[in-house]
Amino acid sequence: MKISIIAAIDSKRGLGKDNKLLFKIPEDFTRMQKLTMGHPIIMGRKTFDSIGRALPRRLNIVITHHPFKAQEGLLFATSLEEALKIASEDEKEEIFIFGGGQIYQQAITKADRLYLTLVEGDFGADTFFPDYSEFPRVISEEEHESSGYKYKFLTLGK
Repeated sequence: MKISIIAAIDSKRGLGKDNKLLFKIPEDFTRMQKLTMGHPIIMGRKTFDSIGRALPRRLNIVITHHPFKAQEGLLFATSLEEALKIASEDEKEEIFIFGGGQIYQQAITKADRLYLTLVEGDFGADTFFPDYSEFPRVISEEEHESSGYKYKFLTLGK
C-alpha cells in the first residue's frame, strides 16, 4: 500500500494563511478530487474545520484529541499512526495525507509519493510544507496557467 501526500504550495513552500488556502485554482481541485476519489484521506482538525464537512466518496479520517459530531464517511484518530492503521483496514492501494502543516511534517518521512501543485509566487503564508528533498524522482510534471496563476502539477517519488 502506498502513502501519498497531496498539497498545493507556493514558491516558498507556503500552504495557507489564517487557516485558509492561499489560492483557489479550479484545475487543482479537479486533480485532487480525481486522485483521491475512493481512497482514504487523512487530515488534521484545522484542515477539516477549513473544509467544513467530510468529502464525499472517500473515508475522511481527522486527527484530533477532541472528536466532534459524527458525519457519514468521517472517522477520528488521535495520532497519525492510528489514522494510518484505520485507513489501511479500509484500503489496500493508496492512502492520501491531506493536510495541514503539522500532519504533513509528521507524514513526510512515511510517504512514498508526493502530488504537488507548485504555484509561482510568494503568497505570504503562515503555514508551510516541509522540505521534500528526499523525493528526487520526477514521475510527472505538467505546466499550466489559469485563474491568474502560473503553476505546475508535479508528482514525485523517493
